[in-house]
Amino acid sequence: MRPLYGPDFGSYRADDVAWLLKDLSGVRLEAPAEEREAAVQTGRAHYAESLPIEYQPGPEYRRLFQEALEASAERLAYATGLVTEQILAERGPGAVVVSLARAGTPVGILVRRWAGFAHGLDLPHYAVSIVRDRGIDTVALEYLAARHDPSAVMFVDGWTGKGAITRELTAALAGTGFPADLAVLADPGRCTPLHGTRDDFLIPSACLNSTVSGLVSRTVLNAGLIGPGDFHGAKFYAELADDDVSGLFLDAVCARFADVAERVAKDVPDLLASDRTPDWSGWEAVRSVAEEHGIDDLNMVKPGIGETTRVLLRRVPWKVLARADAGPELTHIKHLANERGVPVVDVDPDRFPYACMGLIHPGFGKGAVQ
Repeated sequence: MRPLYGPDFGSYRADDVAWLLKDLSGVRLEAPAEEREAAVQTGRAHYAESLPIEYQPGPEYRRLFQEALEASAERLAYATGLVTEQILAERGPGAVVVSLARAGTPVGILVRRWAGFAHGLDLPHYAVSIVRDRGIDTVALEYLAARHDPSAVMFVDGWTGKGAITRELTAALAGTGFPADLAVLADPGRCTPLHGTRDDFLIPSACLNSTVSGLVSRTVLNAGLIGPGDFHGAKFYAELADDDVSGLFLDAVCARFADVAERVAKDVPDLLASDRTPDWSGWEAVRSVAEEHGIDDLNMVKPGIGETTRVLLRRVPWKVLARADAGPELTHIKHLANERGVPVVDVDPDRFPYACMGLIHPGFGKGAVQ
């Protein structure tokens, strides 16, 4: 297998990322959310075997994305600087950035660009697939191990929810020689020491799907399409090029690097010296919410702005729990919830470490009447 590069696969520049994925662009994999939810909840299919239909936002939602990007670009640049400096402190100038496709890929590109901006480095950057309950793409790991020292690899993602992917990564990499460190822009789940912030703030790349992620789908692991020697798969939605804001997102954040560089340089030493030990408090908060709402599968509770957005874009949502003091960061969440007729319930900020949580509808399990 060989990597895929833009513009033949995805809209990112070829030097931004090498996708360690199999191109499934010609395969019909999309299904309505209700059908997918029923199949997943009844155990008839795994969520990674198919794809949700790509949400196409209307003019109002596009405006909300643009406003969110303008409001958060400097904060994102600052978080990018902090997390990249931590990566370089851990791995040195020979670091190899490996993002978890697809939410991690824009962040991996930002990390690569900060390293170039601040240090003149040209870090290799790959995107690989990891699937909950199925692990990381082992063919991709073999490809990386043949070309790089595994100890130089740093895995990168956009944000943490309750920490399920952090745990999946740790389990999947045991005995491989690859360190299980995960660096993220935001760690509201408090499950990794390598982060730009632990605030649950809006990362605008969470607002959309492929059109802010290089026009690439979520990754696919389907035994009918992925053989033993294949990378996990994904689709390139070239037909959505007119709506693509992937480059706009990157450029808006990179344009603020110079504005935050001095502050990053000043704050990094104290950050590196601080106690960043994970306490997994996010996981405990999810357990508490699940118990309170009669949910026995923690996968049905998606905490944080990024994960709640995914529930509203891809799954069958039941309700959204929102901190009463969350403010404008949840404007797009409320817009999507209103579009789908999903109630937004205010919760007490004192007992809720996230800005919001999205609950997947439990009515699609065994015995459910559809």
